[in-house]
Amino acid sequence: MPFLPQVVLWAAGAVGAYALARLIKREYDRVNEELEAAQLSPVASKAEREAHPTLRRDPNTGVYRP
Repeated sequence: MPFLPQVVLWAAGAVGAYALARLIKREYDRVNEELEAAQLSPVASKAEREAHPTLRRDPNTGVYRP
């Protein structure tokens, strides 16, 4: 095989690998931003917590009650 087609194929592979690496990094950053936003957001608002109070265990019956 002549030398020039091998260089062209190698260069095309390098460009493809670079493009794939950028695509993977962009997706990695997007997912991390989404996870960080979910981690920093409060789980429930105050109105939701008041609508569903914390359950406490009744020591006599063992049943959980609000």
